[in-house]
Amino acid sequence: MANDFKGVQSVGVTSVTTVYTAPATALGDAANKDSIILELDIANTTASAVTASAEVLDSSANSGAGTDAFIVKDAPISLQVISGQKVILETGDSIRVTASGACDVVCSILEDVNS
Repeated sequence: MANDFKGVQSVGVTSVTTVYTAPATALGDAANKDSIILELDIANTTASAVTASAEVLDSSANSGAGTDAFIVKDAPISLQVISGQKVILETGDSIRVTASGACDVVCSILEDVNS
């Protein structure tokens, strides 16, 4: 299967929101496939100051075992959270965003990358 570019958006995020979850390997694929987060943008859509956090949730580890990692925590918004560097997600891993006020989130992804 070819690599697929995908864009996902979450509008009006005000609480814990899973923005993207890496899909399972397609049937018939012999190799594991990963997803690469190319960019993650968070925009404050209010007139007030807002902070936001973005984290990677590792599905292969036990929940709550300290293996989830913040990309940014309690940062003033608007910002590019991921820009230039890449974040690799394995099957079932996800990106979660939390905001103190209404924010829009845009994420650019490259899926089905051979691992």
